[in-house]
Amino acid sequence: MEKKVKWYGYLSLAFIILFFSGVFSNVEGPLSAMDFNNILGSFGSLGHLEEGAGTLASDFRGTGGTGARDGFLFAFTLIPAILLALGVVKMVEHLDGLRAASKLLNPILRVLMGIPGICGIGLIASLQSADAGSTMIKDLADQKHIDEKERLVFTAFQFSGGGMLTNFLGSGAALFPVLAEIGIPILLPMGVILVFKFVGANLLRLYLNVFVKEVV
Repeated sequence: MEKKVKWYGYLSLAFIILFFSGVFSNVEGPLSAMDFNNILGSFGSLGHLEEGAGTLASDFRGTGGTGARDGFLFAFTLIPAILLALGVVKMVEHLDGLRAASKLLNPILRVLMGIPGICGIGLIASLQSADAGSTMIKDLADQKHIDEKERLVFTAFQFSGGGMLTNFLGSGAALFPVLAEIGIPILLPMGVILVFKFVGANLLRLYLNVFVKEVV
């Protein structure tokens, strides 16, 4: 008999959805702590631009780095995001949030991508942070909550336009005046990206179901 999800499981699910959704990313005051990227913060700068002098460093990585050394420092910057995301997920899992996600989102995600509802939290997290989303799905796979085919389908969804909300609202901001000038709603391109993330995931889902009988 399936164990009943406690009321605080649904509450913790609502919290983590809001936490990774970016809804509170631009909010000022205490509510700003409800956003993943706000809590994650940023590294400090080692230098600043002065008259007659170049920039000493844009952040602790410095500028102009190449090769394995710069790659190592870049990887080092991912550690806080991964640890924070895993910590939040473990807290929500302890409060029954993952089973609440499985129960509520399973009918939706099974139809949309053929993956279980428990992947819903990772899906939402991946829209704001590719690192957080991939870490969550790896954890679910390691715990045998999802199989290898389901992990591959989710991976196809995530890495097509990874970190969509953060990258679109950050890097894409330069195009917003152009879009407004030609009469295109700002959210339309983001909607197109989201639709094709689902298209890409389902193309891989189709391939796996037709051509791959077993994924090792």
